[in-house]
Amino acid sequence: MKNKFLFGTLFAACLLLCSQNQTFADGLMVVAVPGTWGSTHNPAHAIDPFLWNDAQQSTDSSIEGLPVKYHKVTVTITNGVATTSVDEVFKNPYDTTIEGMYIFPLPDDATVTNFSIYVDGKKISGEILDKEKARQEYQNMVRKMQNPALLEYVGRNMFRVKVYPIPAKSEKRVELVYQQIIPFDHGIYTYTYPLDTERFSPTMIDEVRIDTTIQSEIPLKNIYSSTHPIITRINEKECTARYEASNVKPDKNFVLHYTVSEKDIGINVLTYQEANENGYFMMLVSPGQLKEQTVHKDIVFVVDLSGSMSGKNIRQSTDALRFCLSHLNKEDRFGIVTFANTAIPYKANLQTASAENLADANVFIDAMHTERLTNINDALLTALRMFDDRNGQKTVLFLTDGDATAGEINTPKIINNVDSANAQKIRLFVFGLGENVNTILLDKLSEDNRGSSEYVLPEENIESKISDFFKKISEPVITDTELDFGSIKVSEVYPVTLPDIFNGSQLIILGRYTNYGETTVTLKGNVNGKRKEFSCLHEFKNNAVKNDFIPRLWAARKIGYLTNQVRLNGENAEISDEIKAISKQYGIMSQYTSLYVAPSQNSSQQNSFAGNSLGIDRGISKGASVRLSGELLHGVSSDALLQVAPIDSALSLQTSGRSAVLQAIATSQLQSAALVPAVASENVRQIGTKTFYQRDDGYLVDAEYKEGTPVKDIKYMSTEFLELLKNKPELAKYIALSRKVIFVFQNQFYRIIE
Repeated sequence: MKNKFLFGTLFAACLLLCSQNQTFADGLMVVAVPGTWGSTHNPAHAIDPFLWNDAQQSTDSSIEGLPVKYHKVTVTITNGVATTSVDEVFKNPYDTTIEGMYIFPLPDDATVTNFSIYVDGKKISGEILDKEKARQEYQNMVRKMQNPALLEYVGRNMFRVKVYPIPAKSEKRVELVYQQIIPFDHGIYTYTYPLDTERFSPTMIDEVRIDTTIQSEIPLKNIYSSTHPIITRINEKECTARYEASNVKPDKNFVLHYTVSEKDIGINVLTYQEANENGYFMMLVSPGQLKEQTVHKDIVFVVDLSGSMSGKNIRQSTDALRFCLSHLNKEDRFGIVTFANTAIPYKANLQTASAENLADANVFIDAMHTERLTNINDALLTALRMFDDRNGQKTVLFLTDGDATAGEINTPKIINNVDSANAQKIRLFVFGLGENVNTILLDKLSEDNRGSSEYVLPEENIESKISDFFKKISEPVITDTELDFGSIKVSEVYPVTLPDIFNGSQLIILGRYTNYGETTVTLKGNVNGKRKEFSCLHEFKNNAVKNDFIPRLWAARKIGYLTNQVRLNGENAEISDEIKAISKQYGIMSQYTSLYVAPSQNSSQQNSFAGNSLGIDRGISKGASVRLSGELLHGVSSDALLQVAPIDSALSLQTSGRSAVLQAIATSQLQSAALVPAVASENVRQIGTKTFYQRDDGYLVDAEYKEGTPVKDIKYMSTEFLELLKNKPELAKYIALSRKVIFVFQNQFYRIIE
């Protein structure tokens, strides 16, 4: 039974590798488990996972993956051609020598240029031989107890390397180098490095790192990963991107998109659309590096000097203010307003950012001291009155650590007063310091005035967060942006209000579309007071299922937007019901959806997904059942589930305190999400656009399935099962999830049974 189970696991892994949307995956080292070969123990006769008949006939071998110590990848892409260097170290945890088989599929048209193993610290390069000759030489070397490395073609661009011996309690390092031409579609290059099968590793991986360098004769514009958080640095014709993590078990391939363009503004569109359904789109907009076109700006810094700001807060805030002033351009103008009991401007009018004026402003900063109260209303109105009719970007950067306690203290009235005074549509960016801020007031002020809110928790560094933020907004390129999609009808576009575009930044826009065809997408905006247009030609396709990450990313943005409406405007049954429905369909947790543990495992602990919109990070118990806000998911039933009361509506009305700040941060992150929020539970699996939930009887159930819906039963590994995969290979990605799974495909529900 053990042999059959382990073989099934490896078979499922290979199904995943060979499915249409998963045509390749990274290195997987499998071994014949020591102690199960019989008395002769001849590694040369170990199981071959690609000779299915031999595997099925074997009664004394089982298959298991080797743990990975580290997985390092270096990628160099030059004018659309990628060279990928893979460096992996596998660990032999057993007390005996073993034989390993390193399996790795490659992208279409990829060419292996080098493969090496390390023996006693020395690098030994392999040789690609004729298949039969290579097999014979490998067997001979095994019998002689030497250290062979054999590269064999096994079909579907999949290769394998046999490595023997791997001594007991030792490590084996392998290196692979291959080259490929990067797929290019509608102005977007897409590089994929396979990480998905690392989820089959028996242990967590100490270190995973992918370093990518891109060089291009045509200027680079957008660089974006739809799968992993990356750190990027972009110059005109070269950029770098790094993904790095430790103690992880990756479960999805690394995908990197980048664009090139001779135009000043790079505009590119990705689409996803299933037949007979409305489509989804993601638009990338980037000015690249256009310093010569940077819009000059007027900015007023409004700094809270109430009593609670004394000590660390005021020191870090003033240091941040000095940093911001030192990074103004010579064409910029600035003002400073401090407030406590009253509002006190540094000067009545905006000052040019000359060396003399900046030096004088620093003297003013040195003299700052705290008082008792907090007069937010007067401070903001004083700042808004300082702006004149000069063209360019107008910005207020507002720092506060408390609620209004002087002057006008009524939140709706403060909001109305600021709206009335802001006829020039000045951008208002807010920094809330600590946990005692009025998050509803601050978020409403920034939303109504085309800015954003940032929050700094007590354990975070104020100076660092403010200076990093100022770098992002210090060089505006296009303001007052609008989009025109030509003949394509779009809806539910997020962000709802388009922000300004800054030098070196990237704007990601998501939405839905209802008709198809080629159209000109036009971005309109002001550049130093002049209205300009930037456009690109794009085809909004019908039945385009390549970019299946887009629907969930769009859903995350929509949940964030709707949740924020509840927070700022109060509970609304229609909105809350819509949040629940989207959360269930796309498998994204919200303030209305949480994961709960059955009493048999933990009678008191309530669990929710890490990174949910409440900002709560709780552990997930293996085997937990799922219930959403008192409602069972489709096909999920258990009498042992906790009875869950609906979330208290008062939660949406909290204005201050740590919970309110965490909720504001998490909601903001969803509204600007560039990655699909991760699900930290084995009970919820996502693949393509589908979400699967674990049922008490062990089945993974498609969220579209409703209890009682007729299903077609297919026995795992039966003739009918294999025939189904042959005729519909796109089903492999669902079958690979589990030997017990229910899913829908082309309006037919299937149930895979043991």
